[in-house]
Amino acid sequence: MDGDGSVALGAALRAAGAASGDVLECEPLTGGTYNTLHRVVLRDGARWIVKIPPPASLPGLSHERGLLGGEVEFYTAAGRIPGVPVPRVVRYETDPGAPTGAFLVMSACPGASWQEWEGRLAAGERAALRAELGGVVARLHTVTGHGFGYPARPFGPLAATWREAFTRMLARLLEDAVHYGVRLPRTPDAIGALASGAAGALDEVTVPVAVHFDLWQGNVLLDGAPGARTVSGIVDGERMFWGDPLADFVSLALLDDIERDGDFLAGYAAAGGTVRWDRAARVRMAFYRCYLYLIMLVEAVPRAYPRDHREWADRHVAPRLEAALVELSRADAA
Repeated sequence: MDGDGSVALGAALRAAGAASGDVLECEPLTGGTYNTLHRVVLRDGARWIVKIPPPASLPGLSHERGLLGGEVEFYTAAGRIPGVPVPRVVRYETDPGAPTGAFLVMSACPGASWQEWEGRLAAGERAALRAELGGVVARLHTVTGHGFGYPARPFGPLAATWREAFTRMLARLLEDAVHYGVRLPRTPDAIGALASGAAGALDEVTVPVAVHFDLWQGNVLLDGAPGARTVSGIVDGERMFWGDPLADFVSLALLDDIERDGDFLAGYAAAGGTVRWDRAARVRMAFYRCYLYLIMLVEAVPRAYPRDHREWADRHVAPRLEAALVELSRADAA
């Protein structure tokens, strides 16, 4: 870590009550694309993750301003629900202008990411873990808020309706696409017009639920011996918003279709989660696929992703965005 990064890490640890002599181990974590993370082991046995966001001056997407506040809100709210394994918030500062800078110190959940284990899971174990994850997500979706949209972001206050919040979220993302000159399957204006025509399906959502919105395998931790692994952590909740629980199903079946994942859906239902796969639900799923796949395409420009990543996105993400847009066009025509 560079000098400024070391200063920021030291300031975060001191604010959390750890002096330099208390730290036995401190190692950077790789794999993230936005924040700087360190795993810290203290003399008293505590294990922490320290997250430091990039400088606010760096280019980024509109919804990425104030991400840390959303992550704190997610862990605080979800941590009250038994059976939802999330980090415990130890200390945080969300104001980048504070003397310490912005940071989050949280407990480290045990285990390693599902992505690391995926190739070594037997079919039966994977099915059981998908069902267990379904139960975790169903319990997460019992967490409700007082309005819709991103918390503590430059989008303004929470909205009274999901249609208002999501329309605003999508519009800001399309503005980002224009600002960064991103090549998309259709123009931002055309995408916005399609969304406007199908927006009536969003009105069915009347209760703002905690949505993680980044539940791909890299953010789900597994722990335990082979054949006896369990879901031990749901991490990286920084992209959370208050909205439609269906929105979580897009990243849970990234570039695929959650309706094909019977094990997950069975676990979700067994824990009390309810999904009615009617026309309106599928239209909303098309909206959320559009939103996530747009994020994946647009963020590549301000983050200066390497050429091979952008080529992968053009081959795999852009066609799925187009498929979701086709679904919206059918809803608009109905």
